[in-house]
Amino acid sequence: MAKTDDDGPILEIDKLSISFFTRLREIPAVMDFSVTVRPGEALGLVGESGCGKSTVALGVMQDLGQNGRIVGGSIKFKGRDLGQMSAEELRDIRGSEIAMIYQEPMASLNPAMKIGKQLMEVPMIHQGMSEKDAYDRALQVVTDVKLPDLVRMLNSFPHQLSGGQQQRIVIAMALMSEPSLLILDEPTTALDVTVEAAVVELVKDLGKKYGTSMLFISHNLGLVLETCDRICVMYSGEAVERGSITDVFDKMRHPYTQALFRSIPLPGADKTARPLVAIPGNFPLPHERPPGCNFGPRCDYFEAGRCDQGAIAMAPVAANARHETRCLRFEEIDWTAPPHVRDAKTKPAAGDVVLKMDKLKKYYEVAANAIFGGGDTKVVKANETLSFEARESETLAIVGESGCGKSTFAKVLMGLETATEGEILLGNTAIQDTPIEDRDTKMVSDVQMVFQNPFDTLNPSMTVGRQIIRALEIFGIGETDRDRRERMLELLDLVKLPRAFADRMPRQLSGGQKQRVGIARAFAGDAKIVVADEPVSALDVSVQAAVTDLLMEIQREHKTTLLFISHDLSIVRYLSDRVMVMYLGHVVELGTTDQVFAPPYHPYTEALLSAVPIADTSVSKKTIVLEGDIPSAMNPPSGCPFQTRCRWKSQVPGGLCEKEVPPVRTLPGNHQIKCHLSDDKLAEMDPVIEVGVAAE
Repeated sequence: MAKTDDDGPILEIDKLSISFFTRLREIPAVMDFSVTVRPGEALGLVGESGCGKSTVALGVMQDLGQNGRIVGGSIKFKGRDLGQMSAEELRDIRGSEIAMIYQEPMASLNPAMKIGKQLMEVPMIHQGMSEKDAYDRALQVVTDVKLPDLVRMLNSFPHQLSGGQQQRIVIAMALMSEPSLLILDEPTTALDVTVEAAVVELVKDLGKKYGTSMLFISHNLGLVLETCDRICVMYSGEAVERGSITDVFDKMRHPYTQALFRSIPLPGADKTARPLVAIPGNFPLPHERPPGCNFGPRCDYFEAGRCDQGAIAMAPVAANARHETRCLRFEEIDWTAPPHVRDAKTKPAAGDVVLKMDKLKKYYEVAANAIFGGGDTKVVKANETLSFEARESETLAIVGESGCGKSTFAKVLMGLETATEGEILLGNTAIQDTPIEDRDTKMVSDVQMVFQNPFDTLNPSMTVGRQIIRALEIFGIGETDRDRRERMLELLDLVKLPRAFADRMPRQLSGGQKQRVGIARAFAGDAKIVVADEPVSALDVSVQAAVTDLLMEIQREHKTTLLFISHDLSIVRYLSDRVMVMYLGHVVELGTTDQVFAPPYHPYTEALLSAVPIADTSVSKKTIVLEGDIPSAMNPPSGCPFQTRCRWKSQVPGGLCEKEVPPVRTLPGNHQIKCHLSDDKLAEMDPVIEVGVAAE
């Protein structure tokens, strides 16, 4: 993607410092930050939440709000200092020469204005283009971002589009005036992995087509590998390592970069033999940074009296001036040494079946006119004949895109909904028709849930200890208040939180700490089955490693059955014993993790695996971009639910895919696939992910 240009860099940030001013103090958010983006180059900016990535982007846009100020250094765009420009000059540049795509597409779209009008505004305001020319340009750009039915798209309001379509419109809007620099701030975080893959492919293609330079902000190292030429790693307001993708991924020279890679599940990681290594300690608050190296208190290579003395400057690595690190000891450290791993844990054998689901269906009836309740009712088929069983001490992952029915099935299991048909057996008790209010205490405590967003699941006006004690009271655990308090403290020990946290309020905890409280509460009644609904997707990668490790440890100790709902197949591969793949309410594949991650695949599983970004330059991956969006569960396609997006459909004779729902076929090893493809065609499938083969 990169190309050289003698005209100098598009963006040059030199020793930038940004602070936010409150009534109490100055809070330094970014310090001594330098980075250069050349013409046609894509630079990835990575790091944990709060490290200053988005502040740098807002600094480039000169949009730091009333209490944010640049207190040192400069930001130059095409050689001109943005800090010296008037408000009028900045207005001309923003949106035309520098465009930004935000994490949440609806933050950039006017809900009361048609898409076409919003797109046409950009060249009409910035370039004085006529209405007709602006409309033609809008059609062209909407074609470039691969949206179907162009005229309908331009005549739609934002709420009539899916999340992936909204994000494509925002990208189209950013490209309307062919900017020289495109800033993307976590543009795919809210999207499904398959939509994310399509958007990333699109951004790469458009970067080549328009020659646009890009600043790509992300916490996903795999995405940065797939989209960028160079990378800058940030920690606590500073750049700690800069270099080309291959330099930083294969020859990393900062302990934080190494720690980040060790905390993400790459192919080959194993929860028992090669567990992830979480970064110890917590991220420092901006006004409580340590002396010397900011990463010092969490670093395996910290040397007292040296690493904690004075500011540390970026230094070139060997002779490579474009690979730099902010580490005093980078030449002394053995970077090839394997991580120090605790003793490998033995994996408990799966026990008896504790949960059995047989031909479960869940349908919803909705009015055709949802606003006024008029018209015929329509049926939403959220779950179609789900059948599986889960055993003691087993982790069963349930994967699929949004709208596939994962959370609906969890609601039925929890008793928040009742089944339309079929049976759910908890032990020997049928629970599919028993709503939560009719379940006894034992049944409620046996099936517990850890939710996706730890911020929404705790009562903000109740201390952490009180919230756990409340669960113990409901489950009837402990004879006295003292017994319950002691049990609560033991639960804090279990989730590795200090006992002093019992008296803290939720607002005083980080996201990872809140999720640990949620886990402690779920295990308060010795749950047999824990449904974890995307429990780590809202957390930073380093915190994800600690929380998943914690779940595994509790599972080993308590022989819990874990139903792990996720769209992140990297973490699924690392954690799970068996995997169930869902699409539009159907189970399309079910097998052990090794079976599901190796051919033969269901065509949908193949596409899901291809969409997973992997932060490893030695991995080769097939690219399979799914066309179109998931059909509506209110109006599913005839025949196979996946046939509208399947690249193998032409291999099945007689149009069978469009006529009949495929039967469930059981391959050797009890590996189930719901597909019309013949055994010969399934045998022809190549692996999607190959380790040890250099990526193209």
